[in-house]
Amino acid sequence: MTFLATIFIIGLSGIVAQIIVLRELLVNFYGNELTIGVILANWVLLEALGVFIAGRVIERVKNKLNVFIALNILFSLILPFSVYLARVFKGVIGIPFSEAVSLSTIFISSLAVNLPFAFLHGALFSSGCKVYSLMPGKREDAIGKIYTWEMLGTISGGIILAYLFIPRLNSFQTVLIISFLNLALAALFIPAQKIRYVSLGLVALLFILFVNPLANYLQESSIKKQWGAQEVLEYRNSHYANICVTRKMQQYTFFYNGIPVITTPFPDRQFTEEFGNLPLLFHEAPADLLVAGSGIGGLIRQALKYPIVRLDYVEIDPLLIRMLKKYPTPLSEAEFGDRRLNIIHTDPRLFLKTSARHYDVILIGLSSQADLSFNRFFTQEFFALTQKRLKPGGLIALWMPGSLTYMSRELRDLNSSVFNSLKAVYKYVRVIPGDYNIFIASDSNRITQVNASLISERLTKEHIPVGLLIPAYLEYRLSQKWVNWFNRELEPATQELNRDLRPVAVYENLKITNNKFSPRFSRVFNYFHHLNLKLISLAVLLVTLALIFRRKSRRNLKIPVSYAIFTTGFFGMTASLLLIFAYQVFYGYLYQKISLLTAVFMAGIAAGSILITLNLKQIKHKRRRLINLEALIAVFSLVLGLVIAGFGAGAGPGIPIFYILLFIPGLLMGLEFPLAGKIYLAEQDSAGSASGILYASDLIGGWLAGVSAGVVFLPILGFFNTCLLLLILKLSSLLVLMLQGRDGSMLNGHKE
Repeated sequence: MTFLATIFIIGLSGIVAQIIVLRELLVNFYGNELTIGVILANWVLLEALGVFIAGRVIERVKNKLNVFIALNILFSLILPFSVYLARVFKGVIGIPFSEAVSLSTIFISSLAVNLPFAFLHGALFSSGCKVYSLMPGKREDAIGKIYTWEMLGTISGGIILAYLFIPRLNSFQTVLIISFLNLALAALFIPAQKIRYVSLGLVALLFILFVNPLANYLQESSIKKQWGAQEVLEYRNSHYANICVTRKMQQYTFFYNGIPVITTPFPDRQFTEEFGNLPLLFHEAPADLLVAGSGIGGLIRQALKYPIVRLDYVEIDPLLIRMLKKYPTPLSEAEFGDRRLNIIHTDPRLFLKTSARHYDVILIGLSSQADLSFNRFFTQEFFALTQKRLKPGGLIALWMPGSLTYMSRELRDLNSSVFNSLKAVYKYVRVIPGDYNIFIASDSNRITQVNASLISERLTKEHIPVGLLIPAYLEYRLSQKWVNWFNRELEPATQELNRDLRPVAVYENLKITNNKFSPRFSRVFNYFHHLNLKLISLAVLLVTLALIFRRKSRRNLKIPVSYAIFTTGFFGMTASLLLIFAYQVFYGYLYQKISLLTAVFMAGIAAGSILITLNLKQIKHKRRRLINLEALIAVFSLVLGLVIAGFGAGAGPGIPIFYILLFIPGLLMGLEFPLAGKIYLAEQDSAGSASGILYASDLIGGWLAGVSAGVVFLPILGFFNTCLLLLILKLSSLLVLMLQGRDGSMLNGHKE
């Protein structure tokens, strides 16, 4: 039982390490949740290597328990270093923290950061299987038991991390607690009793003396290294994001997941004056105004110049507002001090869905970034929500990156997808081209009649103090020649809409970033745009035929079973990512829930593996049962696509539905792995090698899904077609399993 408890803690340590490192990397990647797939993909790839290599090596080592103990100690020592590297890697490779990174850099850096601890964690699984299988009467169910206990630890780790560690401890305090716990468990396996107790006492003493001072030192030194010469005043994690406040002379900058969202007291004057004034001047008499995100620090100050009655500012993260009040400037104090300002701490989409208030003007202060958390405010579904909350004659305004000299194909497609989405909802859409394009949409044709003279007249009549918006500048900014130029630029651009469940704008934003920071890789990335379900189906068909008609070992089940586990690994990673991304689309605070959502998925795996392991000896026709599971996974893939497609717009489905949907694919994976292990062991005597091959197949399938699902399949195919891809892939492995193998191969004429 002590050994299984150690496996439990190893599972707990793995999920804690994975989520902590993932959160640190997300800050460096500007909170782009699509990179979660790449990060997790590299994790499972390195785990697979650890499992596979350790599975081979452990067979040749005489004292296998000592190898297991050594791996556990090494894992414990390397974990704090990995978290430190996850935070400071940009500085190590010479990239300023404020600079975005390409997908190729994301892939390489996350691979390097994950390498030491993910490899060791995978090696612990194979060595643990082998050690346990050598215990009396444990050989047959070794793989299933170790897999189950590790999953139980993973579930517990996700829950503890979400509700105990993250709200109360920083990253280094968390991982040092985990490291010392593993060291203490490793000491339990020392043969000599006296030495064992001395070692446990030493570990406890070191923990008491050094855990807090060491954690604080690592926290402070890593922040200093990460932010370079900038003076960091505050570094905090909220439920929604990482918030950092820096100061340079008298200028404060507030970073949200590494992105500078507010600068005060001297913001971008051109942006705040134009976007804070022009939309209101397009309305005859704005009285009620809604600002969604990034309003404090200039935008709200401009809007409050007008005789509005009420300004609702929706900002989901209360910690950001607390930080702004903690580090005040004359600009922010003036904004907070106005009685017309009403701050609402909730998700803007949820607010629009549930509020009964209606507005004359809705300003989207957020920028269009290459992630789902921002993209969800630039989709057709979101625009439909805003339409329901506008008064007659009301308008919505947002901004997109632009140019008055040259628009690349990616920039054209980005603007066009959002422009098309606005036109699909509103009768009239007006664009003011520039270095950033201002889009104004309404169901009233009044916005089409506004010109520079009318705006100048309104400014004079209302006595609105402005700096840049003088008559000559307005004539230039609103010139029809720029509108004509913009329309000509968009003629060859995409006609697709940006949707919640097919985020075209996200893919175009990714291409823009790659073109800027990794031109060579961008050429490869641009080819993905030609992918479609037909091409992918053809490739899967060719692989299926090659496996069915392979010449050697047709009666051997090793390859069909390994392929089934590979496709199940792909299914599990893709299904979980799709549901996590869907959660982000509808709720917008994935940073808070990532560990809990992962724990629910792992709970499904544990439940399935426990259920099948308890009944493994009673199952007579194991291959037939595996075929049934393959068919069930294929059906669920289709059902998942239909369910996600039916979610619709707005606040989305209830959160419990996401937990249920995440639990089911985990359950199916958990049911299949131990059963496949039992079938595979009938073909091979070595438990260590068998566990290594099967676990590696599972993790490699997950790796392929991770690197492709988030940054390729989802933005290009959309949610539903990605689920159809899962259906096609599982039908492939189902067919191979049905037509191959000795106990019932249709190809060889046997009956089960």
